[in-house]
Amino acid sequence: MNKVMRYAAAILLAGFGLLLGAPAVSAAPGAPIALEVAGDGGRNVNVLFTWKKDGRPVTDIVAATLFAKAPDGRTFGPIPLKSAPEGQNLYNAAEPLPAGEWKVTVTATKPAEARKSTTVKAQDIVLPAAAAAASNVARTAALAERAQEGSSDLPLKIGIIAVAVVAAIAIMFVLVRRRNVSG
Repeated sequence: MNKVMRYAAAILLAGFGLLLGAPAVSAAPGAPIALEVAGDGGRNVNVLFTWKKDGRPVTDIVAATLFAKAPDGRTFGPIPLKSAPEGQNLYNAAEPLPAGEWKVTVTATKPAEARKSTTVKAQDIVLPAAAAAASNVARTAALAERAQEGSSDLPLKIGIIAVAVVAAIAIMFVLVRRRNVSG
């Protein structure tokens, strides 16, 4: 009977550990990250951060800067990236680029070091209001959807862990009650 009690207690503790620790676990410290850098069609730059190993969104705080150089020798930056409201792993440049073509280099230092360069054309958008809004909404929705892909199964995982914990507690109470009745 003692052996069964130990197993039930171990299951209970493991369930609590998973329940409390599951949402916070993202990746091993220093795990490599991938950067997706793209212009937003206007004068800003969007950067999407994912874990290289499995493509899940980076939910850790990201420290990154943007530096840009134009073919005519003009430079812009370095400026920090800030978290965008559209997604948990989507970041924007803190300031818009001046109009023109730019070779943009994004350098991340936290949670891991990474660097990515791409060419971006920064321009003022001169479209009818409805077309501009639809274009920006579609682009933002696509990036936000991509940013949220990895977090959609989190409630299911938490539910499964909670059910396991409740089952372990029930088993423990039944075993303790049997022990007290027979002893």
